[in-house]
Amino acid sequence: MVTALTVQDTTGVEGVLAVDAGWVADQARALLEDIPVAVFKFGMLGSVEAIAAIAEIVADYPEVPLVFDPVLASGRGDQLADEEMIDAISHLLLPQTTILTPNSLEVRRLAMDDDDEDAPTLAECARRLIAAGTEHVLVTGTHEGTPQVINTLYGGSGQIRADKWERLPGSYHGSGCTLASAIAANLANGLDIEEAVRDAQEYTWQALAAGYRPGMGQHVPDRFFWAREEPEHDAGAAGAICRDPR
Repeated sequence: MVTALTVQDTTGVEGVLAVDAGWVADQARALLEDIPVAVFKFGMLGSVEAIAAIAEIVADYPEVPLVFDPVLASGRGDQLADEEMIDAISHLLLPQTTILTPNSLEVRRLAMDDDDEDAPTLAECARRLIAAGTEHVLVTGTHEGTPQVINTLYGGSGQIRADKWERLPGSYHGSGCTLASAIAANLANGLDIEEAVRDAQEYTWQALAAGYRPGMGQHVPDRFFWAREEPEHDAGAAGAICRDPR
């Protein structure tokens, strides 16, 4: 379902028009009353009203896993969610989320509070979000400047796994949503969380390594790399794994 319309290209987001919350709900209800759904996946949500509508709908399907990629800003820093929206996410959606897939900037923004004098560690951020109701948090490490990109999955008992990936040059538009969508597809196909996360990272890395730059801004992943007999793009031009989808 469409929650917002954007004016954007590979360089950034120029404008956002939130879809009326009633329309958001109508889109979801029409599909859910017609087609069985194995998993929910959300990204940019558009408005507080849309968040409330979505939270009400998914509450009717507690058995369906929910994958949430919290799109809070574009790759160049355009803000796509204000503090009121973050508050609504925290109270209405996080308690229903099976797995949250923020990058390190997003996880700190979601988890920090007014009492923090210094930025909390990524592990502490994940712990706070799990305490808020999220079952699992996969923190992607593109922004951390480590030699390799380290993506870490947390659950109620702490860290579950950490995966290291070659840090490819450049930056990407669409990789965070590629990762979250791949996790959702794996869950829909019956994989458990740990397997879904591991296989989705492999798929995303391959899509980025085969990516290309169609305009003057960020590269985009080639999600159909697996269907091509001969690679069309140089993997050396790819961008870092799990880069923001903005």
